[in-house]
Amino acid sequence: MLTKKQNLMETIKGGNPDRFVNQYEFMDIILEVPVRLMCAPGTEMKNDWGITFRWPEGQLGQFPVHDEEHKVLKDITEWRKYVKAPVIDNTDEAWAAAVAHANSIDRNEQFVTAFVAPGVFEMCHHLMSMEDALMALYEEPEAMHELIDYLTDAELNYAKILIDRLHPDALFHHDDWGSQKSSFISPAMFEEFYLPAYKKIYGFYKANGVKLIVHHSDSYAANLVPYMIEMGIDIWQGVMTTNNTPELIKKYGGQISFMGDIDSGVVDFPEWTPEIVAREVERACKNCGKLYFIPNLTQGLNFSSFPGVYDSATEAIDKMSKEMF
Repeated sequence: MLTKKQNLMETIKGGNPDRFVNQYEFMDIILEVPVRLMCAPGTEMKNDWGITFRWPEGQLGQFPVHDEEHKVLKDITEWRKYVKAPVIDNTDEAWAAAVAHANSIDRNEQFVTAFVAPGVFEMCHHLMSMEDALMALYEEPEAMHELIDYLTDAELNYAKILIDRLHPDALFHHDDWGSQKSSFISPAMFEEFYLPAYKKIYGFYKANGVKLIVHHSDSYAANLVPYMIEMGIDIWQGVMTTNNTPELIKKYGGQISFMGDIDSGVVDFPEWTPEIVAREVERACKNCGKLYFIPNLTQGLNFSSFPGVYDSATEAIDKMSKEMF
């Protein structure tokens, strides 16, 4: 029987996996970093960039607050006045828990996985709102290029610390690039503004021992896949059914792999049942096949919004492995 790591590599290289890669099993994701990533349900948090996040009771996640009082970047033409990259605490004490986690992982079995969120596109609209960010790409492209370069440099500085402290061999990186049915910006605009940034970021990780780049975007982004390949993404996690995953596998398999095709919105809701989960898992596995595909909820970490859904999907995937391998 292959290890989880070996089975993953056989799957994404078009080899001979002996079962489906089961969701996030191949990554041990290190979250104990000295960076504020998420507030708790029903609370509010201001992160190190000054962005205020709010997670209302009864909602599935947090989102930045963009009224006039809370918006960080009020004028893109004066971004230097408002946007200040935080200084990352790089002391042994601050990183002790993350280093201990990394050192506890069996690197033959799983990838030691660094986690980065939000990405460059999300940072732009977190700082100033989605509407302001999209308008700025049209109205103030020079200032947006400057801001994106600044955010990219900040990411690279953090990457240096992550690599030095954790020696990861995988990166799980978040940046949502679309809605359920379209990308937020055109491919041409993506190529101009964000492709160069990600080629720098992912190129740096690859040049420093990170063998696997997993990018999360639980959205439509089929029109951006050529750029994902160019920037060095190995696995696109969060691929929704609206992308026509089997067609993407047929067209791009061997250059990139696809993780998802079990839409969280379809299975992860208050009235969920194991039967609904099993139906969606079976559809995904049979439609997408054994190679260049990892069945997975489109959720951006190894849990579900409602208790039991993720575990139910894991069980259903194991069942499909027994049936199809």
